[in-house]
Amino acid sequence: MKIVIQGLLIIGSIVLAYLVYSTILNPIDFKTEQDLRYTACIESLKNIRKAESAYKDVNGKFTGSWDTLAVFVRKGTLPLVKKIGSLTDVQLEAGMTEKDAIEKGLIIRDTIRVAVLDSLFGKTYNVDKMRNIPFTKDEVFFLGTNVITTGSGVKVAVFESRAHNNQILGELKDKFKQEIINLNEKRRLDGKYPGLKVGSLTETNNSAGNWE
Repeated sequence: MKIVIQGLLIIGSIVLAYLVYSTILNPIDFKTEQDLRYTACIESLKNIRKAESAYKDVNGKFTGSWDTLAVFVRKGTLPLVKKIGSLTDVQLEAGMTEKDAIEKGLIIRDTIRVAVLDSLFGKTYNVDKMRNIPFTKDEVFFLGTNVITTGSGVKVAVFESRAHNNQILGELKDKFKQEIINLNEKRRLDGKYPGLKVGSLTETNNSAGNWE
């Protein structure tokens, strides 16, 4: 009987230890994994925003095509004004404008073309992975565009790129299923998107990210 009791106590201790871990340490471990994936996703979304903004500067609109955006980043160019010289205090006091100085050859303003990839990301940036959600096998960010008419009748081009928590944290679902459910439910109750996104298809938010 004594051995049976000791065995039950050992089993009870193991169960108790597991419950303590699940209620206290498991959420901490989940937060660590979530932060790691969120940080990587935010960096990706910032790069997507950078690429979309450059694309719009050149083409006058955003694109909802990953292939089109990738080709633009890989092969596209951007205008860059090369500036040589500037107006002196004496010239400014004399009322001379930059246009006057350029016409007189006193200063130079020359527009050149620079590669999008080099100027925005660097030659080592992997353009093909721009669409991929970090830490996942084959999940891809959503990418879409729209044109919104404001209350004053102005048409504004917008874009949105996003990833749901179920995608961002999908590789953790076996271990942290309940934590992911709780996170999504909290976002729903707070009226927030359950994941990370940049831009919006329904409002003009200056391409802001929902983490900012």
